[in-house]
Amino acid sequence: MNQGYLSVRNLSKRFGKQAALQGIELDIDKHEFICLLGPSGCGKTTLLRILAGLEKVDQGQITIAGRDITAEPAGKRNFGMMFQSYALFPNLTVTENIAYGLRNRLTKSQIADRVDELLELVELGEQRNKVPSQLSGGQQQRVALARALAFSPDCLLLDEPLSALDAKVRVKLRREILRLHEQFGMTTIMVTHDQEEALTMASRIVVMNQARIIQIGTPQEVYEKPNSPFVADFIGAISFVETGKEKQGSVLAIRPEHVQLVREDRGKNRYAIVRDFEYRGAYYRVFAELLDQQDHPVQQFVTIDLPSQAMSNFNVKKNQKLMFDLPPEHVIRFDSTAGIAVG
Repeated sequence: MNQGYLSVRNLSKRFGKQAALQGIELDIDKHEFICLLGPSGCGKTTLLRILAGLEKVDQGQITIAGRDITAEPAGKRNFGMMFQSYALFPNLTVTENIAYGLRNRLTKSQIADRVDELLELVELGEQRNKVPSQLSGGQQQRVALARALAFSPDCLLLDEPLSALDAKVRVKLRREILRLHEQFGMTTIMVTHDQEEALTMASRIVVMNQARIIQIGTPQEVYEKPNSPFVADFIGAISFVETGKEKQGSVLAIRPEHVQLVREDRGKNRYAIVRDFEYRGAYYRVFAELLDQQDHPVQQFVTIDLPSQAMSNFNVKKNQKLMFDLPPEHVIRFDSTAGIAVG
């Protein structure tokens, strides 16, 4: 196995009787942007804190550029970390907050130059003399980011940095974080439970559940080729369809944008009745219940995303019967007993 720039081997951690991490194996290349994604309690924040040196491992090894840092304290790892709460000093100005970690590393003139550079990068030059309480949430996030970048860390570790912000600010700051990641050429690891953040930001996504890594892949791979029903269901909307026509023990899954409404019965079409729909701006999301050959509801549901024009063309209404097709190239088949994707 090729070892990455940052490498984790057989890492485990328990808190009392509770397993927080089990057998974690992970290789991260230099300059990658990795998102640790999973539900609350899956172990992603514990893994980030162990990488930062804020938690000790029970077993396993962590190396960076071939150097074993498993037992190194946080202060010697040269990792920048940004917390969900930002953790700014309330009585210090923007300038003083950014400069805080540089005091024993650089001269006063070097610190002033570095702070000026960072203020320009995060576009906060006009706010330099304000204290955190005088800033918006987005501005505080930029200060925390500048502080984490101040000493040119080998890795930048982000613990759900955008979760406290409103939707529009979140989208803007996603782009800012990516811009700075590329500009500094650093390795970034971000914890999130937000699938959209992971899909739009990551070079690769590490999907976690119940203290283990479930799948590692590019955003396209984990979305289009999930290796388990859990990953398929956690990342994006998906419908699971079981019918007597399919092989025993298999489940079909399909993303809502791939379900196709049809007007003519081709013999292989499926039927459903519209139970509800939501207007999403550029498209409608339709929730329909499957029907059997006698037009009886079978308590299985399919989600269909329809462009507004298609919604009008098919005149979709509640309690309307629909014919639809599942294009085979977009169908994911899972073995329902093993819970893994099959060909």
